Amino acid sequence: MMEAYFNRIKKPIVDKRFYDLFLDVKKTAVITIDMHMGHLSEDPDCPCPSPRAREVVEPINDFNDKCRQLGIPIIHVRSVLRKDGSDDINGNISAWRLLFPETVGPIPGMDDHALEGTKWTEFGIDVKETDYIVDGKKRLSAFYPSDLELLLRNMKKETLILTGTMLDCCLLSTATEGANRDFRIVIPQDLSRGYEENEEATLRIISMYFGLVVDSPDLLKQWRETLAESQSSLQV
Repeated sequence: MMEAYFNRIKKPIVDKRFYDLFLDVKKTAVITIDMHMGHLSEDPDCPCPSPRAREVVEPINDFNDKCRQLGIPIIHVRSVLRKDGSDDINGNISAWRLLFPETVGPIPGMDDHALEGTKWTEFGIDVKETDYIVDGKKRLSAFYPSDLELLLRNMKKETLILTGTMLDCCLLSTATEGANRDFRIVIPQDLSRGYEENEEATLRIISMYFGLVVDSPDLLKQWRETLAESQSSLQV
């Protein structure tokens, strides 16, 4: 029986509706969020460093490889802003650009974050030829104002596995918007990182209102068992 974290308590999922709505491998897509060098680089000029996210680069690569083997599509979403700054810093500036430095301190080079044509938009995780890339993210949510929803609807995918960086910011925003669009959200807690002091609270909030919080090995095990059962029934 699959287990998930409900308000940070791990327990078996008893309600069978979860298996149909959140754990159907055939309805699932994996979405990595903002795993680009603007967050992952160790360069001192990195415009918005997320050093804890480097911990999950290889675990995400490994997870994605296993998902590809199961036939689950991988979608990489990243922020890319027009190079003249008209999408943000020279237009209606994003609130986080003003608020975040008040907590973490000055961020040198922040104005270069996610600008098209810079090295900061290059992916820091493995991207395969069969993967999908969504470049239109210009605010916190992967849905705004990108074509992510159009892609998912066309692929007939209803369950979204969210991994990546800025758990308490971009993943939370994406989980909220996704749930409000009636997508089923699943967050493997071992494949996401955010501002450390906010992670526990973020996972509590997601598990109470927006989606399942799980461990990725449990998720893979559940999918494999489901596919094996399906294959066995076809052979009978």
